[in-house]
Amino acid sequence: MRIAQLAPLAESVPPKLYGGTERVIAWLVDEMVALGHEVTLFATGDSKTKGNLQAVWPRALRLGRRGVDPNAACALLIEAIAERARDFDVIHCHVDWLALPVLSRTGVPFLTTMHGRLDLPGLSSVIGAFPDAPFVSISDNQRRALPDANWIATIPHGLPKDLFRPSVAGGSYLAFLGRLTAEKGPEDAIRIARAVGMPLQIAAKIPRAETAYFKKKLEPEIDGEEIKLVGEVDEARKQPFLAGAAALLFPIDWPEPFGLVMIEAMACGTPVIAYRSGSVPEVVEDGVTGFIVDGREQAIEAVKEVGRLDRSRIRARFEERFAASRMARQYEDRYRKLVDRGWRHA
Repeated sequence: MRIAQLAPLAESVPPKLYGGTERVIAWLVDEMVALGHEVTLFATGDSKTKGNLQAVWPRALRLGRRGVDPNAACALLIEAIAERARDFDVIHCHVDWLALPVLSRTGVPFLTTMHGRLDLPGLSSVIGAFPDAPFVSISDNQRRALPDANWIATIPHGLPKDLFRPSVAGGSYLAFLGRLTAEKGPEDAIRIARAVGMPLQIAAKIPRAETAYFKKKLEPEIDGEEIKLVGEVDEARKQPFLAGAAALLFPIDWPEPFGLVMIEAMACGTPVIAYRSGSVPEVVEDGVTGFIVDGREQAIEAVKEVGRLDRSRIRARFEERFAASRMARQYEDRYRKLVDRGWRHA
């Protein structure tokens, strides 16, 4: 099949540092190429792919020149696919609702994977305007906020089996990996680590909008020894960071659509201790790949129990459930069904 993949422009594909969606897109494109498909990636010019790259903006907006209007870049993305839509058998959109007005009028089969939270005001109005547009969720929990959307599948994320090497040895510290925002739970991660007397290493970026939160709530707790901020980590540094941890702390306070870091930890054989929210019960197998807890006190007790989990088994369950090859085959099946049906918007 001739497949177009539309990527967000905030980051390159794959991203240089933080960027879960762009990382997943990169893996999906490479796996689709391996399956024998002709894939064109519409993304920033600093992207790298095994498919054909159509650069619609010079470089990732987050790392580019300040003051650039992101709407201008997005307009070029939509124009690029509008011009070339007929070159493809199917179009896979990863930019949420942005391209729906154009894609629904091309006559070319398409689907949109929703990567973010959907419990936001106004989104039901979009669903009403595009009732036939096919959507894919990345967890069943994610779609609960919009039950009337045309959901054609839930396809969990996957990552390449050989991306991370597992470690069967128990780690010496607790790990936190993610954005330093209140909803991701870094404050609780610090309290849990202090309560059990273990060091906590935080690999994270500080969003510009969260600078005040960081300085007020987190910076006073970071001493560089027991609580250490190591900054953003790329793929090369992420593997030893996760593999060397006794457990990944995931004390979220929001409806997490998926939580890529959880399966990254599992790929390293590292158990996950996560609050029961959003997709967590769909990703973590309680007592097998980690522990699902209801709050800080249970998380503290769970840390004491991680030593009894089999890290080889955690890695095996990752391979069985969250490999990129599985993700690609599921999308391939959806693509074929859309193409075979000759999907057209009403």
